[in-house]
Amino acid sequence: MKASLTLSTSQQLALTPQLQQAIRLLQMSSLDLQQEIQDALESNALLESVDEHEEFSFQEQALNTPTALEKATDQQKIDNLHADHSEAQEWEEKIPTELALDTSWEDVYQTSASHLPSTSDEDWDYGANTASDTSLKDHLLWQLNLLKLSNKQQVVALALIDNLNEAGYFIDSWEQLLQQLQHQLTDLSQSEAESLLQQLQLFEPVGVFARSLGECLSLQLAQLPETTPWLAQAQLLCSKYLNYLGEKDLSPLLRRMRINQEQLSQIVNLLKTLDPKPGLQYETASTEYIVPDLILSKVQDRWQVELNPNSLPRIRLSQPSILAPDNRGQGFVNQQLQEARWFIRSLQNRGETLLKVANAILEFQYDFFERGAQYMKPLVLADVADVLEMHESTISRATAQKYMHTPFGVYELKYFFSSHVNNLDGEDSSSIAIKAKIQALIKQEDPKKPLSDSKLASLLEAEGINVARRTVAKYRESLDIPSSSDRKQRF
Repeated sequence: MKASLTLSTSQQLALTPQLQQAIRLLQMSSLDLQQEIQDALESNALLESVDEHEEFSFQEQALNTPTALEKATDQQKIDNLHADHSEAQEWEEKIPTELALDTSWEDVYQTSASHLPSTSDEDWDYGANTASDTSLKDHLLWQLNLLKLSNKQQVVALALIDNLNEAGYFIDSWEQLLQQLQHQLTDLSQSEAESLLQQLQLFEPVGVFARSLGECLSLQLAQLPETTPWLAQAQLLCSKYLNYLGEKDLSPLLRRMRINQEQLSQIVNLLKTLDPKPGLQYETASTEYIVPDLILSKVQDRWQVELNPNSLPRIRLSQPSILAPDNRGQGFVNQQLQEARWFIRSLQNRGETLLKVANAILEFQYDFFERGAQYMKPLVLADVADVLEMHESTISRATAQKYMHTPFGVYELKYFFSSHVNNLDGEDSSSIAIKAKIQALIKQEDPKKPLSDSKLASLLEAEGINVARRTVAKYRESLDIPSSSDRKQRF
């Protein structure tokens, strides 16, 4: 072999820092994007946020026009310095040298409390604006402080409160909990513990500190007026025969309680008015809201997609007034300027890509928006990628954790992509459309004779959709719909 030099040409995709930044911003959710923008504002002095009351169009912002950094003059710097000095002097003149003895801080300085509306403002709701979430434990501790208990009873009561779950039931069984308490307090008797438990069971919400579901319902029934219809029978059912309600054959329950089917239905209707998990009233989990990236609306019988103005980044190039004194500092400032322009351009590209993908989804799933989920068509990432002449990975990043607000609700863009099932007529059906049909069939069924999975499969086959019974069961479970035996109503 003889060594030789050859010249060849080839194409290669290089991931420049700008391209890496654009890819990273594209796959971010709206919340992550806001955090990224905040980090950019803190690290780059040439970026500034736009006030929400100021008119601003992010798409129309000109990036190639010269900024004040590139055309600032020494005179501008001097004027700005004089302006800062005069502002500081004016602020010093507002501060008095001496204050009267009865002068409060709010008379001189503005505080957050001074911005509160006056008491005459009818729209101001103090409770709604200042109240904090109260957990079940905090609410029970507040009621415990109202009781006059001994030190030993306080220790036992605190242990019982700590052993409650979010629903208000004991985590451990009463027997195990009693053994643990007697191990810590050797002089604690079972009668003392049960007597204290009866006091705690009078706390709000009614039904807490229950050792079973039957006891929880019984505590709530005890608070009802004695004239309540079927009250005595309901108390008997909760105390002795509650487990019989889950049986398929209700004849033993009817025989033991000496009632008929109609009377049992009346008793069950009374039990349905009770809360089986009273502690969840004080659940402190905060509600998380989704900010959609896109908004779909129908204007003059035409669907149109636009970026959500509330989620658009309100950021622009700042107008600095002081230049670097030397060439070395000037180079750093120019680098900051270039990075700021790259960042804003990447944000604009992100918005344009989202709009292109959303419009392509609208074109593919037009029947869904016009007629409902039963007309969803099968769609994969490659279909949208071919139309937009983009890579599938770009479509995947553009649809991940991105949401679109529609007249029917808020949907993730991934929702409109689904697998297909071959029909008897040779066409394909979307799995989402099949789930919608299953849900519609179950909604129309007789509650006393619910449709089985086999029956659902046969009904779908009559409509030209060939799916197996196991597939129907999988789709039904994904919709959180119980089986036919669990859906059957006996009362």
